[in-house]
Formats: sequence, C-alpha cells, structure tokens
Amino acid sequence: MSELKIYNTLARDKQTFSPIEPGKVRLYVCGMTVYDYCHIGHARVLVVFDMVQRWLRASGYEVTYVRNITDIDDKIIKRAVENGETIAQLTNRFIDAMNEDAAALGVQRPDHEPRATQYVPQMLDLIGKLEKNGLAYKASDGDVNYSVRDFPGYGKLSGKSLDDLRAGERVDVNTGKRDPLDFVLWKAAKPAEPDEAKWDSPWGCGRPGWHIECSAMSSDLLGDHFDIHGGGQDLQFPHHENEIAQSEGAHQHTFVNYWMHNGFVRIDNEKMSKSLGNFFTIRDVLKKYDPEVLRFFILRAHYRSPLNYSDAHLDDARQALTRLYTALKDVPPQAGGLVADEAHAVRLADALNDDFNTPVAIAVLFELANEVNRSRSPVQARQLKALAGILGLLQREPGEYLKGGVAAAEGLGEAEIEALIAARKAAKAGKNFAEADRIRAELTEAGIILEDKPGGLTEWRRA
Repeated sequence: MSELKIYNTLARDKQTFSPIEPGKVRLYVCGMTVYDYCHIGHARVLVVFDMVQRWLRASGYEVTYVRNITDIDDKIIKRAVENGETIAQLTNRFIDAMNEDAAALGVQRPDHEPRATQYVPQMLDLIGKLEKNGLAYKASDGDVNYSVRDFPGYGKLSGKSLDDLRAGERVDVNTGKRDPLDFVLWKAAKPAEPDEAKWDSPWGCGRPGWHIECSAMSSDLLGDHFDIHGGGQDLQFPHHENEIAQSEGAHQHTFVNYWMHNGFVRIDNEKMSKSLGNFFTIRDVLKKYDPEVLRFFILRAHYRSPLNYSDAHLDDARQALTRLYTALKDVPPQAGGLVADEAHAVRLADALNDDFNTPVAIAVLFELANEVNRSRSPVQARQLKALAGILGLLQREPGEYLKGGVAAAEGLGEAEIEALIAARKAAKAGKNFAEADRIRAELTEAGIILEDKPGGLTEWRRA
C-alpha cells in the first residue's frame, strides 16, 4: 500500500506521515464553542476529521482522537446572562445538540472530549511555566498576557512576520498590554460576570483566555509533543499560532508535527459568516436533506478546498448518493468484509493516502457501482459497501435510504404510497389505464418514482 502523505500547513507542503510512536497516532482537533447550534462550517470540521480518524484506524494505526469543547468564553457568558440561565445550563444544552447533529452526520465520538472548564488547573500550571520562562506578564489591568516578541518562532504557522502583524496596529489605552500583538492568557474577573465564570489563580480571580485552553487540554491528554493537530482554516491565525507560542514557550520543544486545516465553507460563492447573516445551522439543512446527503456533499470536496454550499449542490449530492444506494438495492451485497488487495480497494487507499483525497475515493466508489450494475455481482456489491464504510457512507439498508429521508416527513407516508400503488395495480387489472396513469402522475408529483418489475411487482423510491 502507498505511504500516507499529509499536507502540513507548517511546512506548506505534502509530507510523508511518520508517527512519533510507531503504529500510534495522537490527534487533536479544535472543537466547538457551545453557545449556539452548530452550523455548516462546524459540520465540515466534524465530518472531515471523522474521515481522517476513520482512515487512520482503517490503515492499522492505534488512534487517540481528542476533540475539545470550549464551554467558557465571552460569547458564552454574554448569551447565558441574556437568557437568564446559568453557563452550565446553556453549554450543556448546546453540547447535547452538537452531539445529536454529529450523530446524525455519522460522526463517531472522539476518544476524549474534554471541556475547558475541567482543565483550569492545567491551564494555570502552563501559565506558570510561561511566566517562569519570561514569556508571560501580569498587566496593569489584572490580565496575564503572553509576550509575543519574546518568542522567536512567532508567525511560523501562518507565515506572518511581526512587522506585517504590527502594520496598522496600536496599543489600546484601556489595556495593560506592552505590545498590541500580545494576547491574553488569564482574564481578570469583572464584577458584573457570574461567579461560575471565575476561578482563583496566583494572579487573582479570573478565567482562562481562549488560546491557553487548547494548549492545556491537548498536552494533558496527548502529551506535550504529538502527531497531528487539526481545525478549520479560520483557526490557523491567531488561535493555532498562539497555541504553538504557548506550548513551545512552556515546554521548550516542538509542539505538533503535522498541522491540518480544512477549507472555508462558502454560501453561493461568498464566505459564510454570522456577521453577513449567510450561515445555516446543521438543523436547518437537515429539515430539507437526509444527513447522509450532507456528509456525502462534504466529503465529495477535498478537505482543503473551499466548499460552496447551495441547494443545487445538495440536490446533486442527493442524486449521486441515490445512484450508489440503488446499485446496492438491485444487487444485495454478499456477507463478509473488505478485500484489501482488490483493485478498487487499492485505488481508494492510494487516494486517501494522498492527503485524504476523498473526491478521488468517491470516484472509485462510482466506478465500482457501475461494475455492480453491469455484473450483478454480490461480491462486488459487498466490496462497494465495505469501501464506502471507510468514509462512513452506504451503511444503511438501501430501502431505508431510498424510501426515507427528509422528504418522508414532508410528503406522503409509506402507508399512503403503498395504498396508491395497490389502487394503481387494481386499476391496471381492471384495464382502467387512465386511472393507473393518473395515480402514477400523482405519485410522481409527490416525488415518488415507481419501478415496475416482472411478475407484477412495483418498487418505489423517493426522488
């Protein structure tokens, strides 16, 4: 099998993957800040890194996958106060919603899902190390800041120089920062904030800054040097840059070997953002589309490329996934597992080993589906289902997908459809072909496609 190559943002190049510990992979992905429902950008992170960990495991690696939850920050505090609820009530509600959305998308739970509020002692320990190493200072406003200019490697992930970053910046007179580039490690408590947003520390009562949370959680669960760190492209700077500064500044050695970033989601060719009001929650989308269609749509694009979301693209993904499921419906797979040295399996492995190239991997699935349609081979159908399973696709009963989906909730129910098919059959038996055609047209209008089979049997699926 080909060697796994990963595009390493730090190196700006595809590199052959070599784990720190042979046969084992330690993977950390920045998760959600839980004050609202997850949107399509979150769906992409969830699905992309679920695919990554699935392929690593399928390749024989023992994987420890950590995806954190940020359950304390300014937005969370503001939303909880506005709602008149506790921070814990707000975050627990949206954590439950996130897990429901992830499960619907076929996303497997990570091995560890740490919450920031559970790791404050580790954060304080890390800040203490930074202060000892001359990289942290307590400012006049009570905040503890990171001294960016005292860390020589700052900017290596994002490719930004300190001079570029300084251009147009000025020190805010309301902060005690020595330099506008310095970022907060520990925020001094504000009187108006609820008590549950305050912890004691050697620098006074307060709460952690956002960046220190991930440095502490990742190093506690994976060690202070691990294999892969992932997240959305929007986190590359400043969040991941700051993580490197904190972790390497504290431990005095390399933090992460491979940095992976998935591309932005665009809405009709415009970058999705809450400020523009052009974002969709996962729940909004799943009111109209089957969750597996959304997963398929995300995986059909390479994880590093922009993903252009539109109803037309989702409709196309639905039709494509229907073609794959139809192949399995017509030729039920033989029992058994994957044949790894079969030609399609080798090509799919080559694609995923080439920086997780899911568009090529999915093209292999369509090639195999076409062969299943020609050969009617249950062995090939089994291989199709097994290969798709590596991507978290095609694992349902074909009939469940083809007859189900979101349309089922909006349109005719199964009992109504079966009754109309029975009425059509009776009309044909009575040679009332006009009535039979009328019923077929009614079902077509409702998005139901009929397939008349030998022996008078009629099968149906949703368009």
